[in-house]
Amino acid sequence: MKIQEELAAVLDKIRSLYEADTLTAQRFRYGILGFDIAATCYVIATSFFPRTLAIELGDLLLGLVILTDFIARLMIEKNKRMIFIRPTTWADLVAIGSFLAPIAGEGLGFLRILRTLRLLHSYQLLNRLRKDFRFFRNHEEELLAGLNLLIFLFVTTGLIYALQYASNPNINNYADAFYFTVTTLTTTGFGDITLEGTSGRLLSVAVMIVGVTLFLRLAQVLFRPTKVREECHKCGLMLHDADAVHCKHCGETIHIHTEGST
Repeated sequence: MKIQEELAAVLDKIRSLYEADTLTAQRFRYGILGFDIAATCYVIATSFFPRTLAIELGDLLLGLVILTDFIARLMIEKNKRMIFIRPTTWADLVAIGSFLAPIAGEGLGFLRILRTLRLLHSYQLLNRLRKDFRFFRNHEEELLAGLNLLIFLFVTTGLIYALQYASNPNINNYADAFYFTVTTLTTTGFGDITLEGTSGRLLSVAVMIVGVTLFLRLAQVLFRPTKVREECHKCGLMLHDADAVHCKHCGETIHIHTEGST
């Protein structure tokens, strides 16, 4: 009985760190965000160097941290079956395998950034960022659209590097893969680097279709935002059409400082 009570107390503490709105929990989630960014930078940086013992030890350490985070989230998950149907869960598992057993999937640790995307889109962190940073609060839509495009670039570049660096003589490091991704995304297509095989061609097509869509989305929110952020004093709705006069949720008159839409 005592062991069960102690286990329940530990689970409550872990759940508080991941889900509560306390200062400690907020700092913890910011710490996870910083770790994800650092892990992605590590994967990129080590792609320029030969595999050494120091890099292998770094992989092991990162893998253990991600494994610990995964086990903690699994322990507090109420419906444990649901966690295994999330793409970010499988991305974490692949990243863990890449770090702990690099021979089975060397270079796939970049998939950890998908966890960063889910974390940044979570309600708790978004709400915290709005409160803590005025710049984020005023430019949330533009920042999230840019973030989606940036993460797509990271994931696609990492995938191209992981799949092609051993067989494609034109892709020797992360920079080569990034160069190909950007030239393909922008449809510039210099042709000095191409992906080999049918899978490479299909990946190139995916980069063009998905990447251009995300790029156009970013351009839209930068030059023609569809919504403006202005809180309705009656119901609290935050997002409204740029030329709205009444809140579409409760009908209250709202006063948006805008020059109107054309």
